[in-house]
Amino acid sequence: MNILISIISFVVTIGILVAVHEFGHFWVARKLNIKVLRFAIGFGKPLWTYKSKKDDEVEYVLAAIPFGGYVKMLDEREGKVPKEEAHRAFNRQPVWKRFLVVLAGPVFNFIFAIAAFSATYMIGVNSVRPYVGSVIEGTPAAQAGFQEKDKILAINDVDVATMSEVRLSLLHEYLSDPKLNIKVQTKDNEELIRQLNLSTIKLLADDKDYFAKTGMSFWRPPHVPIILNVLPDSVAERAGLKKDDIILSYDDQAAKSTEAVTKYIQAHAGKQVRLKIEREGELQTISVIPKAIERDGKTIGLMGVHLAKKLNDEDREDLFFVHHASLGEALSRGVVETWRMSIMTLKVMGKLVVGEASLKNISGPVTIANYAGISASIGFTVYLGFLAIISLSLGVLNLLPIPMLDGGHLFYYIIEMVKGSPVSEKFEAMGAQLGMVIVGLLMVLAVYNDIMRLVG
Repeated sequence: MNILISIISFVVTIGILVAVHEFGHFWVARKLNIKVLRFAIGFGKPLWTYKSKKDDEVEYVLAAIPFGGYVKMLDEREGKVPKEEAHRAFNRQPVWKRFLVVLAGPVFNFIFAIAAFSATYMIGVNSVRPYVGSVIEGTPAAQAGFQEKDKILAINDVDVATMSEVRLSLLHEYLSDPKLNIKVQTKDNEELIRQLNLSTIKLLADDKDYFAKTGMSFWRPPHVPIILNVLPDSVAERAGLKKDDIILSYDDQAAKSTEAVTKYIQAHAGKQVRLKIEREGELQTISVIPKAIERDGKTIGLMGVHLAKKLNDEDREDLFFVHHASLGEALSRGVVETWRMSIMTLKVMGKLVVGEASLKNISGPVTIANYAGISASIGFTVYLGFLAIISLSLGVLNLLPIPMLDGGHLFYYIIEMVKGSPVSEKFEAMGAQLGMVIVGLLMVLAVYNDIMRLVG
């Protein structure tokens, strides 16, 4: 089921973002009186077509392969053009019109990202306050003096209110200068500036969690595991465990987290484990023998339950909140977030080129599909935020001066503006071949990274 959700979410994601991008080309071309023949989402065999009986009889196509799309315009280089319509052919247009039509695709991706980010804040984003958890001795975080339950308020004067904002701002500021001033509020309600020096740390040297490399984690409140549901005909069901049972201990060891319980059960395949539980205010002891299964070449134990974290009310109210914003504030945040993430994307690309960031950070369709499925399962606002990130990434990528991409065509048009005439067909053909090689290599690398993440 999870795979099916990921596939459907991926197709929907690509479909939406391709439609936005191609609509940019389409809309600006129509506004500049350039004749559009076809607006297509996808490639290959058409699944659905509609030909407008007015508005120049544009053909709208939805095709079988959802990895892209195109806008076909009247062009003398692609076929005969009636004399009475020659003035509307794309190749006959002045360079500034062609430039705007090509630029419109990436620009619409940025506009969509702004709108999506803004919408998430207007609807409300379920967020977690950024408290510092454990700090590892000898790391930059420990040297800066971070303590457990420090609440991060700002990074280099950029206010942050959530864990996700901390992660984004930390990486964004690090890419400009690895020496960061981080404002915190201690558990004694004292506000301090802690100087985090990451000069000796390469956060992007591999694809591991860059925040953990600082030497600190985010705080997780103490909790007890509660059974969310019991699988039918499982070890747990036969032993008598039920939904909403609270696990207090296992073999006389206090159950301090869902992770600890899961790890213990997995390590005791085929062995009896005594669980002390609380059910409707009464204490009971239930013994289970975790079923042994093979996973990734190892034998682990499973008892057939899904666990959740039960927090006390005070911790829950302190840690979790819904991040709302007014229309004006939401639009402002949407613009700022799109700008900052676009600049950060360019900086990361620069680090990749000079070898200061690992190529393992490049992701392909499998990773995108996985995150699409996860975000869609969590909720609409999370999925909308995911769409915004992918859309702005698509906008940035398409502006790179690589032949085959919009940025490559824009580069040709800039040359044309400078020299007063179009680039030669030979130069353009050589560029197309180079672009195919570059894009092909990037696709192979991205898919390879996806596969290694799956088998790693």
